[in-house]
Amino acid sequence: MKQLTVERYQSSEKSTWDEFVASSKNGTFLCYRKYMEYHAERFMDFSLMFYDGDSLIAVLPANRKNELFMSHEGLTYGGVITNQSMNMVTMLALFDELENYLRSEGVSKIIYKAIPHIYHSFPAEEDLYALFVKHASLIRRDVSSTLLLNERISLRKHAKYEIHKGKKFGLRVERSYDFSLFMDIVKDLLETKYHVQPVHTVKEIQLLADIFPENIKLFSVFDDDVMVGGIIIYETKNVAHVQYMATTQKGKKQRALYLLLEYLLNEVYPQKKYFDFGISTEKAGCYLNKGLISFKEQFGARAITYDFYEMRIE
Repeated sequence: MKQLTVERYQSSEKSTWDEFVASSKNGTFLCYRKYMEYHAERFMDFSLMFYDGDSLIAVLPANRKNELFMSHEGLTYGGVITNQSMNMVTMLALFDELENYLRSEGVSKIIYKAIPHIYHSFPAEEDLYALFVKHASLIRRDVSSTLLLNERISLRKHAKYEIHKGKKFGLRVERSYDFSLFMDIVKDLLETKYHVQPVHTVKEIQLLADIFPENIKLFSVFDDDVMVGGIIIYETKNVAHVQYMATTQKGKKQRALYLLLEYLLNEVYPQKKYFDFGISTEKAGCYLNKGLISFKEQFGARAITYDFYEMRIE
């Protein structure tokens, strides 16, 4: 190890950043600059790049709010992204430099979102040990439900029954490109059931799908020509992640999601390593939606966590 330095990301470094993420052991398309910047006006970007001499060894997607530094608030996950050369001693030194740099910038606290291990293409949890050494506190833990596809637990009898029942309605399942229509279904469901809005607007999700057509995909269920349900998948190297999942009331009665999930698991993603159904927690992880997680677990999915840490800078 030579001399570790920290630099704030500049737009002129876009290609360098993206090339590093593409070859990293734990980065995904969410960490590309085009994804991060679709909602740039909402956040004060404060992403960092770490060098060992002249060599880029890590990047950290982040934004800043006054004295608070967050690993990026607009992303589901996004801690320190590294390549295979990263080792434990270097990561500890990196966190020392991160702390010193942020202290000099007037930052007093870090909120850090760890990248769940299912997204790693190579072991990459050096940051978790560094957080421990720095006395960071676990402040939030969301529970997601994930299938290890090559060693799937058998479907529960109820799921088999619902799939069998759904097939009687003669529904059609296929990839769709009508994000606007599906997001209307999502919006109606979230407003009616949870009194919240989708994270993405129709315009945003369509823009992202246009930029990343191989990563962001919509699969829908149709009754004749009427969309009655769908799932938006965020696809990365190892993971097919459910970003949105919704049906109309009619689609619910027709077991549209059961048919769609059977199709995705058996026809579209049987060779993927993981199928991640997404989180079932609310109120910063403190409330578990038991009905929602039970629905996912009947397909054989089991728990992984999306963790948030707080690290104070003295």
